[in-house]
Amino acid sequence: MSDCLFCKIAAGEIPAEKVYEDDDVIAFNDINPQAPTHVLIIPKSHIATTNDIAPEDEKVVGKLLTTAAKIAKDRGIDASGYRSVMNCNADAGQMVFHVHLHMLGGRKMSWPPG
Repeated sequence: MSDCLFCKIAAGEIPAEKVYEDDDVIAFNDINPQAPTHVLIIPKSHIATTNDIAPEDEKVVGKLLTTAAKIAKDRGIDASGYRSVMNCNADAGQMVFHVHLHMLGGRKMSWPPG
């Protein structure tokens, strides 16, 4: 989508502090981190919300989680733990309507989260 912030980041039109990229996904540091490690992992293809995930998207959406695990291991927080979060729509806190996974770690997380 031409007006989607994350599509523009994926296309290289808007700079981001990338921590991982392959043919399907890109990961970058959140500009407003809520933990010492706060990485956003997005599919390069546009999917607006988790409600819009189609059967053909299942592989790339699963790759968001495996990418989070890889980044956590690279940053040395895989053993201590990290949180993976996907918000869906405004009441859940989704601000950019392009599916993205928040990977947060580097500190003890509390529950309930919000």
